Amino acid sequence: MAMPKGIGIVDTMIGFPANDFSQYNFIRKQLKEGSTDLDFPVEYMFKNVPKELYGNKDPISVTLHEMDRFGIEIGLIGAGGDVSLKALKTHSDRFVAQGSVDPNKGKEGIQNMVRQYEEFGVRSFGAFNSGFDPQVGIDDELMYPIYDKCVELDVPIFSCAGVPGPRLPMWPQHVERIDKVMYDFPELVFVTRHGCEPWVDLAVKLMLKWPNLYYSTSAFAPKYYPKEIIDYANTRGADKVIYAGYFPIGLSLERIMKDMQNVAFKDEVWPKFLRENAYKVLKI
Repeated sequence: MAMPKGIGIVDTMIGFPANDFSQYNFIRKQLKEGSTDLDFPVEYMFKNVPKELYGNKDPISVTLHEMDRFGIEIGLIGAGGDVSLKALKTHSDRFVAQGSVDPNKGKEGIQNMVRQYEEFGVRSFGAFNSGFDPQVGIDDELMYPIYDKCVELDVPIFSCAGVPGPRLPMWPQHVERIDKVMYDFPELVFVTRHGCEPWVDLAVKLMLKWPNLYYSTSAFAPKYYPKEIIDYANTRGADKVIYAGYFPIGLSLERIMKDMQNVAFKDEVWPKFLRENAYKVLKI
């Protein structure tokens, strides 16, 4: 039951400490007064955000050092920004790329997906439906060309689902919206991010229903992994639950891995959760 060592973990949500917190401006400009004074728009949800790492002159080395400390072999990182692009070029054995999407940009957005796929070799795309400006529901027709392109390129989409952390309306990320998407795109590989709360039971039901629907544990300290997800992984869902962290956005890897020691996964679940499922979904 204890977390094994030496697996070579794949972290499907990791990044680099930035110079400042301007990367969150796209969210901050949509927030109402009273929510804009936080450095990190969901800081109210986390303790001990590793802000001391921000502003480092060599952010790639900082992340690699933490990965080495805790046995993370490969990290999935966003393809945007000079730091990420440098990491993908100089440490291609340690990082794989995730592209971004914007349903509000129409054909231009789809062309940008193709560009990212061709230039950066992205192995997935990421969507934050409550964070789009204007917001777009997971099952909105504006998302359909994005899903169609993911199927064509044979890459998964990682999509935030459940109540968003930033103080933005939650309607775009209702978990029930995933059902129609999976019906209309049976070949699409869809991985949820950020917990699916408070509809975790429904997320489990949908994973049982749809073969290409997965759950990743991003933005949660392992202490707070939903019981429904642990039970599902230990029974019928060992192939469907994927490890994702939140370093350095809201959690340190030290906090994550310390908590991880107490997660009650069965012995046979750990390799799939920490590595094998990500290898399969990302085609590593």
